[in-house]
Amino acid sequence: MKFFNIKTPDKTLEKSLQHKIDFKTKPVGSLGKLEEIAKQIGVIQQSLNPILSAPTVVVFAGDHGIALDGVTPYPQEVTFQMVMNFLNEGAGINVFSKQNGLTVKVVDAGVNHDFGAIENLFNHKVNKGTRSFLKEQAMTLKELDECIEKGSAIVNELYNDGCNCIAFGEMGIGNTSSASMLMHYFTGISLADCIGRGTGLDDNGLNKKINILQAAAEYHSNITGWEKIMQAFSGYEIAIMTGAMLQAAENKMVILLDGFIASTAYLAAYKLHPEINNYTIACHLSDEKGHRLLLDYLQLSPVLNLGMRLGEGTGAVVAFPIIKAAVSFLNQMASFESAGISNKE
Repeated sequence: MKFFNIKTPDKTLEKSLQHKIDFKTKPVGSLGKLEEIAKQIGVIQQSLNPILSAPTVVVFAGDHGIALDGVTPYPQEVTFQMVMNFLNEGAGINVFSKQNGLTVKVVDAGVNHDFGAIENLFNHKVNKGTRSFLKEQAMTLKELDECIEKGSAIVNELYNDGCNCIAFGEMGIGNTSSASMLMHYFTGISLADCIGRGTGLDDNGLNKKINILQAAAEYHSNITGWEKIMQAFSGYEIAIMTGAMLQAAENKMVILLDGFIASTAYLAAYKLHPEINNYTIACHLSDEKGHRLLLDYLQLSPVLNLGMRLGEGTGAVVAFPIIKAAVSFLNQMASFESAGISNKE
């Protein structure tokens, strides 16, 4: 598998950044979370005047074999239908990205559909959906390696085009089931606490989903190790996101973390390289059951809590104006000295 060279940023500049923040025309600490974000981005970019250039959200789509086993009320074809909706700029991620100045890129990571050549759809299909992990491994080791390589290549292309701030979205019917299994196996948190309602299951549907995933856990009871866990349960879109996130951290880009699915892809990256936390802003707390426990495990504090659980990268993009505000005050707000205002003694 591809090796990533992710280093903890040099923290030498932290003291100068904190001084700059503290001597803006405001009481110390009065901008709260914005001050934390401003300092973090300054450290990532090793600059007292950081910039967010060509902010982009990449939406990865893939199908899941487990979706055919009754874990979701939606048919699998909704995945490719939503991809078309993204391309036609009709989805939530399109609306919020347009509003907040982000470019949307859509990637076919493994949708069970033949799209042909469609403008603005980036074809990185590994296969037409994973296998059902109720009965076998979701993917082969070769497919997992391919996912990591493709995720890396996608991010490098964006980086070379000037992007230094990236959000990750996803679409895949059944992917909350895949994410729940990954969370359980990587964290040791009880499976029941990792499973939520996904696309809106009622109580009967949720109980059925829990029973199916518990059966899958029994089938895979003896697996250990990063690669085996990913092979067993990951979706193609999740695995490609993992490679993409690792590459973004190696490139010292600002990573905008979305909700539950994206956070399980991130969890896989974190298990390999915990240093990735230095480059990451958890943008929101999803309403999906396991997300709060997952963020606590990752030691990340979300910017927003709006009860959202749409996916697609929408939570990250909705939070983006706050990220911009942190950079703007750091760069543009006057200091006591420049404004000629008396500071406290």
